[in-house]
Amino acid sequence: MKTGLQIGAEAEVTATVTREMFAQFEGTIVHRAYSTVAMVYHMEWASRKIILPYLEDHEEGVGGAVSVKHIAPTAEGTVVHVKAVVTGMTKNVIVTAVEIRNETGLIGVGEVKQGIVLKETMENRLKQSVMKQGSNS
Repeated sequence: MKTGLQIGAEAEVTATVTREMFAQFEGTIVHRAYSTVAMVYHMEWASRKIILPYLEDHEEGVGGAVSVKHIAPTAEGTVVHVKAVVTGMTKNVIVTAVEIRNETGLIGVGEVKQGIVLKETMENRLKQSVMKQGSNS
């Protein structure tokens, strides 16, 4: 990674809740509300925005872990604000604390861990995965 990333670095994602973000399984809507799946997506996206300027051309960020507490529902058309802040880092792992809010207040909190890997290593692991699937058929 390039130098400069520090504890306290932050990024935000803002989104308006749409039907595609509703809680649903196999296309059947369970609740007409912002889903935990959509929340996790936005948490990871906000966290990724922090590391993007620091990745070298031969590196990639990969999701390693996400923890989330979905506190309150959010209806269609509501704007959500997702803020990620770096709280920890090692050579290959960046940890962010994330808060998700709507106009009424806090609707979610969590943590995202991203690993920094070589693109070549990731490509090799994916190829091995495909080869293993083929041999199990």
